[in-house]
Amino acid sequence: MKPIRLVYLLALVKLILPFFLQDPVWEPHRDEFLYLAEARHMAWGYMEAPPLLSIFAWMTNLLGGAMWAIKIWPSLFGALTYVLVGRLVLHLRGSWYAVVLAWMPFVAGAWLRMHFLFQPNFLDMFCWTAMAYGVVRFQQTGKPRYLYIAGASLGLGMLAKYTMAFYGTGLLAGVLLTWDKKVLTNRHFYYAIGLGLLIFLPNFLWEATHGFPIVYHMKTLQESQLQYVSPWTFLTDQLLYNVATLFIWITGLVWATRMKQYRSIAVAFVVTLALLLMGHAKSYYSQGAYPILFAFGAPVVEAWANKWWRIGLLGFSLFVGIRLVPLLLPFRPPAALANYYVRHPLARKVGTLRWEDLQDHALPQDFADMLSWEEMTRKVSKAYASLDSAEKAHTLLFCDNYGEAGAVNYFGPAYQLPAAYSDNASFLYWMPPDFDRFDVVLLVTHDKDAMQHAFMKEFKTVQLVDSIQNPYAVEDGTLIILMKGASDTFRKAFRDKIDRDKLKTTARGAVQTLRPNALEPGGTLH
Repeated sequence: MKPIRLVYLLALVKLILPFFLQDPVWEPHRDEFLYLAEARHMAWGYMEAPPLLSIFAWMTNLLGGAMWAIKIWPSLFGALTYVLVGRLVLHLRGSWYAVVLAWMPFVAGAWLRMHFLFQPNFLDMFCWTAMAYGVVRFQQTGKPRYLYIAGASLGLGMLAKYTMAFYGTGLLAGVLLTWDKKVLTNRHFYYAIGLGLLIFLPNFLWEATHGFPIVYHMKTLQESQLQYVSPWTFLTDQLLYNVATLFIWITGLVWATRMKQYRSIAVAFVVTLALLLMGHAKSYYSQGAYPILFAFGAPVVEAWANKWWRIGLLGFSLFVGIRLVPLLLPFRPPAALANYYVRHPLARKVGTLRWEDLQDHALPQDFADMLSWEEMTRKVSKAYASLDSAEKAHTLLFCDNYGEAGAVNYFGPAYQLPAAYSDNASFLYWMPPDFDRFDVVLLVTHDKDAMQHAFMKEFKTVQLVDSIQNPYAVEDGTLIILMKGASDTFRKAFRDKIDRDKLKTTARGAVQTLRPNALEPGGTLH
């Protein structure tokens, strides 16, 4: 088989493999509900992410929103990322062994999960790789079109996830620090940068007209998650994410450092990791910088490895990769998977079971975020069905967070539920103008003390209807509360709260002290 055909065959395997490794009992991930909801409110930007992912979410909704239609996009772009890597391997005079070796990280490491979840990461990784691919191919051929591929990838990457700015800065630093005259003296390099900025411009204008909500989002992210990311954890995770193929990217990095033609890529990698480290970024933010190093390293390993070394290296990657699959994809139902982790303590040793609360749990948090959503919707529908037609006409279905609201809206049409609203994430922007014209509030809240909050006294009757009971789910203990007879005081306080929430999402409001959510623990409407 010709090596180029092998590239496309392996890409096809990469595309379909995750669908055979996931047990069908699992539901969409919390974040996936949010991105599917964004597709119903198309815009040039959102509070938590740029708009590119919403285009694929729109197509998913057009296809019916089934699980396969959600998962096909990360799998597809994972395969396309490998195609870029595989083609570059061939341009670097690699043969079939190097093609296979460069494929191993895509099926034997953390990228299995990143190319399984419908989140901006799969687009981010593809665009980082495409930008580096364009620069390398320009170095090889001198053809300006590759600079424009890099520039377009920069712009599209910024429309996918703002972490593209880190790699863009790193790559620019690499070109400057190595003083790459071939690039710096070519006018198309600057035109390509302009193309990238032009592609990104609509989102920048959206941010400006909305008061730069990204500032607020990053502030809350820093306070709730990023402050707990230690430099040591960040660095060790760089080794763990691709532990089965560690020898390939390290070889690629060393080789690029020694090759003047590609030294800018090596510098870009180091600068990018340094910037992410200083910003207390999550460990996986850096993964887009690795595919180009695998493309560099695979032909070098192929060139020096004899027959037995080749067999041994592939065998090592396969052995470690197969052991990692249960940590990366939900290949069994929740109880069986939790029991597997008890019998195989590797998951606890490498931190797979550690959540954002820094505590170990029975399942990885990503998996626990894929449970009990339809159960929640079904229980909400029973509460809603208990209302008469007059009450239904003046009911606000309100959820504490975007996962709950997104899930209820995803499953809700099958249960004849009205639209669910929230003041969390971009759902805040989608509150209807007359949202305060309600008499009944059907509340979904993860606050276990919600019944004791003062605002409950502003209703004539309050009933705890049901709760989620699933020890494996993040939403375990979520309450469903039916509150009737809202007072005018509550309605006014609730509108004032929403107005304050919208204000604090602007750059001006983000510098103020964050107020607690009135419908979350410790919140108050007064």
